[in-house]
Amino acid sequence: MTHKTHSLPLLDILVALAVVIVWGSNFVVIKIALGHLPPLLFATLRFVFAFLPAAFFIRRPAVPWSHLAAYGVLIGAGQFGLLYIAMQHDISPGLASLVIQLQAFFTIALAIVFSGEHVRAFQWLALGLAAAGLAVIAAEGGHDVTPLGLVLTVLAAASWGSGNHIARQSGSVNMLGYVVWASVFAIPPLVVLSFLFDGAPRIVSALEHADALTWGAVLYQSVGNTLFGYACWGWLLSRHPAATVGPFALLVPIVGMATAAWIVGEALPVWKIAAAALVMSGLAINLAWPRLAAAFRVASRRSETR
Repeated sequence: MTHKTHSLPLLDILVALAVVIVWGSNFVVIKIALGHLPPLLFATLRFVFAFLPAAFFIRRPAVPWSHLAAYGVLIGAGQFGLLYIAMQHDISPGLASLVIQLQAFFTIALAIVFSGEHVRAFQWLALGLAAAGLAVIAAEGGHDVTPLGLVLTVLAAASWGSGNHIARQSGSVNMLGYVVWASVFAIPPLVVLSFLFDGAPRIVSALEHADALTWGAVLYQSVGNTLFGYACWGWLLSRHPAATVGPFALLVPIVGMATAAWIVGEALPVWKIAAAALVMSGLAINLAWPRLAAAFRVASRRSETR
């Protein structure tokens, strides 16, 4: 993989922003769809349409089936199954878009446990800031989040982080193809769980009464959020270093909270802005510190040689 430049041209910036807008506004779409579909049925449909018909056009990556199966179950039943259940009644879209970003810290923790990576001082600082933001949410959540909703969303973030760990074990692959072919393994557990918790009568009724808005939300999840998002993000990562593209992901919860306030009228009190600032600061430090430290070392060496 060849990186052409460390600065993004205008087209690439617009593509990155388009992905951020799709991923960020996704939480409001989830909330709207959950007014029409049971959460586990909604998650099932998401992955059905992420797999079909894309699987006929996108080649399966050369990775073990076990990796695809583990990723599909963790992301399907784990991340989105739990997230959709939480978002039905127990957490607002804006807060969900923020709390789910804790996946970054679960990804680091799993790398430490299984890959022998060491925790560095800046990572402890980043984790502390994010934990402080989570504490503010737990203390001040009010009508925007229940204890159950917070726990379910954190567990969804843990499932996402676990899926990231599996993907890292698979090496350098086309993530669009990876997600498409892993989706087939998300479907069976979600179908079983949907019948167990949603119930057959509710499933049949929801499908019979699904309107254009409902199916549009499903397609937004599968085609927009999954296929468009991962395809464009993978394209950007193939052209630029991850350190250049990655910071755009920090805008996702900002878009999530802004669209929730705009479309569904979610309030933005001071405590929520403070919690977002703490969590986002932690994420930013975790993402940017290594690059800033490297730049500082290079600058120091240059000044010493003058």
